[in-house]
Parts: sequence; structure tokens; C-alpha cells
Amino acid sequence: MATILRDWSYQYQWLYDGISRVAALSVGGEARFRQLALEELSIEPETNVLDLCCGSGQTAQFLVKRSHHVTGLDASPLSIRRAKQNVPEAEYVEAFAEKMPIEDCSFDLVHTSAAMHEMGVDQLRQILQEVYRVLKPGGVFAMVDFHQPTNPIFIPGLAIFFWLFETETAWQLIKINLEELLQEIGFQVQRSRLYAGGSLQVIQARK
Repeated sequence: MATILRDWSYQYQWLYDGISRVAALSVGGEARFRQLALEELSIEPETNVLDLCCGSGQTAQFLVKRSHHVTGLDASPLSIRRAKQNVPEAEYVEAFAEKMPIEDCSFDLVHTSAAMHEMGVDQLRQILQEVYRVLKPGGVFAMVDFHQPTNPIFIPGLAIFFWLFETETAWQLIKINLEELLQEIGFQVQRSRLYAGGSLQVIQARK
């Protein structure tokens, strides 16, 4: 169960940004963390990209430098307003990820960063099915999120972070084999890597 710090981190942008910067130090800083799931992907100016659960545009700011067709989607009106201010080059959709108002086969790439741990198990499956639907054949889903640490040294830090800022859904996510779930939906997992002592996972899967 998260503390009041979780609510404050979403209410105050400066606090959220500060937490993100500290947490990202384990992978070389926030800029690298925000692009971790995009490494080794070919993103051209004409690539249609969906930044799913885009927040305030933390990753969209990097995506618009590589693609002229970036759409951010988030269910939070506050996040969408902030994203429009921070990254006006992108388009935005205010909607829930499990029921996207987007046509089938619309995007070459769907990206999400540290958002899936916010979802319950059933909700997560619905979202991944929606991702599969909106991707073009051959399109890629790229994500970075929490993982059960493989290095015991990282377990106390992750536990404290979850206690302060996350809810039960984060604990649920690290118990799920996301590769198997993606394969059940129809994806082919092409890249899976662990970072920060195994406490972060990056998955790239193709439709």
C-alpha cells in the first residue's frame, strides 16, 4: 500500500520528475531510461508511433526527434495538458489504454514506459490485446517496467520504492511472465533484457 507520497508525486510535477531522475540513475540517467525500450529499433520520420500512457510527455520528447507522427495517449486529463505543453509537436488522445478509440492496424510502433505496473492483471491483458489490435502487421510493441530483481542487493530498494510510491498492482506485475502473456496474445518476443540488477525489464515484441 503506497503512502501519501504517491498522490503528491502525481499532483506535483517537480516531485515526480525528481523521483524519476533518482530512480533512473541505476541505468545511466533519466534520458537513457526513457529511451531504454527504444534501443536497437528503427524509427524513421514516417514511422507512426503511439506513446501509450504517455504521462507528461517524458518519452514523447525523444520520440518526436525521430518521428513526425507521434501520438500520446493517457487517461489523465492533467497528464495530457502537461504533455501538450511539454511536447506540442505530438498529437494527443485522452482515453483509457484498455479501450483505445483508435482504428485497427494504425501504428508501426507502440511504446510504453513504467505504466503497465499500474494495471490489474485483467486490465493488463486487455491493454496488451488492444496494443496488438492497433499495431500494423509487423509492428513492434516496446515496453520497460519493473521486474523481480535477480540480484538480491536490489530487493530492499525496490520494496521500499513500492511501499512509498506504488500499489498492489506493482507487486502483481513482477510475478507475471510478460513474455508468455505476450506470446499468448499473438506477439513474437524479439528482445528481452534485464537492467538494474534485474529490477527493470525491457521487452520488444512484434505483431
